[in-house]
Amino acid sequence: MKLAFASTLAISVLALSACSVPTAPKAVSSLDTLFTQPVGRSSAAQVKSGPGVSLGVVYSPSTQTNREYLREYQANAGTGFGQSLLVQPIHDAYVATSKPDMAVDWVKASLQRQFGSVTVYPDMQSLRAANPDVVAIVDTHSQLITSRSSDIKADVSADFYDGKFNYIGTAKGSEAKELTPVWADFKRSEEIVADINQQQEVQVRALQKFDQSLSNLLTRPTDKVSMLDNKQGHNLQ
Repeated sequence: MKLAFASTLAISVLALSACSVPTAPKAVSSLDTLFTQPVGRSSAAQVKSGPGVSLGVVYSPSTQTNREYLREYQANAGTGFGQSLLVQPIHDAYVATSKPDMAVDWVKASLQRQFGSVTVYPDMQSLRAANPDVVAIVDTHSQLITSRSSDIKADVSADFYDGKFNYIGTAKGSEAKELTPVWADFKRSEEIVADINQQQEVQVRALQKFDQSLSNLLTRPTDKVSMLDNKQGHNLQ
């Protein structure tokens, strides 16, 4: 009976993943979606910060796509096909570990601790009109469990530019973990929940690494910290 129950549970998880839970969107660099013309790097030695500095933030198109992916993942895991087949703790784990705004809220809070004012703008035109002291393009990407993969990954970054939109440096954090398939028929529901919960743990570790990277960026010269070292420069247009 225990084996039969475990097999049924595993099939249920697979059904939910295969029929409802979306796959992660492809990660796309903000440089490829927001910047159109090559320029040089800012002459600033480091990102200016402090209580008197205004920061303007724009979320990259990749971040917007990622938030929508997480909304769909959360909605389908909580109420989609297969809901009646899964025990409640598994539903709760799927929902709790796919919060759409977790990364952007964390990053915004981190930035607010470092700058006098932090304003998120809907697009580059609005940000240009506001003319903040410093600009940040925030990029996030998540990869959660699906029927085809139990590999988890989280990436977050903020590319900083001066008031003239020249690149200064980047703060970033990444974390990944490979799990055995959550739908394996030898796993108990408690083990499946523990695996799913690791999705949030991976996201948190990536964000903690971002915080450390941000601290380093704001306190050290950026002469050797540049995305432009290995990639053609871009300008905001």
